[in-house]
Amino acid sequence: MKRQIYNWLGTRYPQNFILKNPFTGTIIIALFVFGFTALYKPFNTHPARAWSFEATMALYSLLSGVLIFVSIKILKTIKGLSNSDDWTIGKEILSVFIVLFVLGIAIYLFGFIIESSAPRWNIPTFLNSFVAALLTGIIPLAFFSSVNYRYLFPERINHNEGHIPATGLEPQTPEDLIQINSQLKKEELSFYPSQLLYAESDGNYVVFYLTMNGVVKKEIIRNSIYNIEQQLSGIPYFLRIHRAFIVNLKKVRSKQGNTLGYVIKLAETELKIPVSRKNTRIFNKLSAQYHQ
Repeated sequence: MKRQIYNWLGTRYPQNFILKNPFTGTIIIALFVFGFTALYKPFNTHPARAWSFEATMALYSLLSGVLIFVSIKILKTIKGLSNSDDWTIGKEILSVFIVLFVLGIAIYLFGFIIESSAPRWNIPTFLNSFVAALLTGIIPLAFFSSVNYRYLFPERINHNEGHIPATGLEPQTPEDLIQINSQLKKEELSFYPSQLLYAESDGNYVVFYLTMNGVVKKEIIRNSIYNIEQQLSGIPYFLRIHRAFIVNLKKVRSKQGNTLGYVIKLAETELKIPVSRKNTRIFNKLSAQYHQ
């Protein structure tokens, strides 16, 4: 059970629009919070003594928007939460929770300024303010997280599997052997195009995942993913779909997602690989040529 939850949290997922676009996102939240509270007056909200109800809610919304913007910008500086191309469900949930937590604390503290004459230094008042902020703020955040739900359901890619060599070092159809050069003089790698599943950047190295005799094997070369991309540029169905990944388009079995980005699965592996948003168009165009 724990393993299943861990795998689910690690599933690739597009980043929330508000988290990806903090300035626009915080304006949306501020307008929503103001409109929602002004129209429905939820959670026993009330005006400050010197102001009207609408003015009080407008000030709360404005200050909350500023704090949300700052909290999102800080999140983007944290390692593991700064790259939207490497986003997962777990990161989405954690980030939304942090933003809501900051919002809840902020609403409570703002009350000391906006409602200075009210007795607020007590646990019931804190809980009421905190819960009200969470329940209000979660509506727009949850909406923008949920609109990408289709990303979790794979879209099958129709193709003729007969053109993909099944196993073995020798391909079923004539192919030219690829020679990969390394930054180390005595290191090199050779394989046929049909044997490459994908290549992944790992610091100063690139890891190649190859199918040989029906088994997926890893080969590591010291080089940059950019240099490897140049060496493989002569093969039209090898595409760099992400800053860290080059894939064999003929091996793609399914994709899931939308124009914000895809996650794809390849033949002979259940590993999910991201397609960054800027590469979705070229991925669609080229993959269609090899999956008729």
